[in-house]
Amino acid sequence: MPLEEARVPVLDRGFIFGDGVYEVIPAYSRKPFRLKEHLKRLQTSLDSIRLNNPHSDAQWVELLAQLVTQNQGEDQYIYLHITRGVAKRDHAFPKQAQPTVFIMSTPLQTTPPELLKTGVAAITAQDNRWLRCDMKTISLLPNVLLRQMAVDGGAGETVLVRDGLLTEGAASNIFVVKNGVVLAPPKNHLILPGITYDVVLELAAAHSIPHQVRAVSESEVRTAQELWMTSSGKEVLAITTLDNQPVGDGKPGKLFWRMHELYQNYKATAMRRSEAQHI
Repeated sequence: MPLEEARVPVLDRGFIFGDGVYEVIPAYSRKPFRLKEHLKRLQTSLDSIRLNNPHSDAQWVELLAQLVTQNQGEDQYIYLHITRGVAKRDHAFPKQAQPTVFIMSTPLQTTPPELLKTGVAAITAQDNRWLRCDMKTISLLPNVLLRQMAVDGGAGETVLVRDGLLTEGAASNIFVVKNGVVLAPPKNHLILPGITYDVVLELAAAHSIPHQVRAVSESEVRTAQELWMTSSGKEVLAITTLDNQPVGDGKPGKLFWRMHELYQNYKATAMRRSEAQHI
């Protein structure tokens, strides 16, 4: 249906409690990218909040195919949102509620070439979110406030630090290049397991780019030769200024350009194979 005709009851637990999960899936040439991995992460999020998946993987594939077919743009940005459903306001889980499913697709806005060439500015902040950041839930107010700090400071992202260690960005994963080695914080309860994060590490391994998955200190972030932010929407994007100080020489670095090229080639190959349609 048209977006302006979509309605959600005011007693939906997503509206009342933020009781739900979501997933963001890019579609290239009308084919969802890494769909198997996105649906697996969706299932993990649902399991984490004890909500039954309303559809099988095959049904999700069919629903997403219908949505992409009916919307404009060869490249699209799919947003999928599931709540526990409508029930009287009570913190305890309702016994009979049916999950609410909302899916929308909009044209995918890729990073402009000029922004790739310059990179973006970022700021740092203490990570004051809850301790289950691995759950992709719709309760995103802490991320919203942290992301707004970047907007207020004229920056593109907020890089988060907790107890002296890098966690992630307000709306992205963060990679550090130090002494020619790509560093990534390990997956744990303090960061979202990003699909693009996985692709970057897979490509680094496949192409013999030195990399480590380990705890990354705030000092290493501030003295990095390169910083990258990754997400399904931004793909891989260089951070060239941090807290008004240049990162490295203040330009996207050699390893960034290498990873950008590898990512674009991987994406094109995956779409040619129609890999995303098979789960």
